[in-house]
Amino acid sequence: MRPTAAFMLRHPAHAIALGFGSGLSPKAPGTVGSLWGWASWLLIQNSMSLNAQAALILVSLVMGWWACTLTARNMGVSDPGAIVWDEIVAMWLILFLIMPAGFIAQLAAFFLFRFFDAVKPGPVAWADRLFKGFGWRGGWGILFDDLVAAFCTLLVLALWRWF
Repeated sequence: MRPTAAFMLRHPAHAIALGFGSGLSPKAPGTVGSLWGWASWLLIQNSMSLNAQAALILVSLVMGWWACTLTARNMGVSDPGAIVWDEIVAMWLILFLIMPAGFIAQLAAFFLFRFFDAVKPGPVAWADRLFKGFGWRGGWGILFDDLVAAFCTLLVLALWRWF
């Protein structure tokens, strides 16, 4: 099932999981969701304290777990590509941890995250297989592989800064 705007607006969980419409992109919804995450973070970081940013990420993970679980069930697909909340929160986490960073570092973070999320090398593939299916376990799985991709992105950026 390809979600529509009507499906997204049918339930708040759908709107969240589909990244407030960014997951409805007919091409590369994960990339569009990641770009939405990046753009929205630029606004968030300027309007919230560091503690509020951290709290937002934590609340967004829990809320995202619920939203992704419910939306995947309602779509009848265990990990639909249109669910992009996982990309959004992962980008928020990456940017929260690397900021302040210049445009080139942010761009590198974006491309590294997209690489790890799309190609799923090593630990990301493991994380993707670990929690499959429907229900709370599957909802967590939608988020978990993107969190591992975010960790891999942060590791590469840290090594880049080191050398």
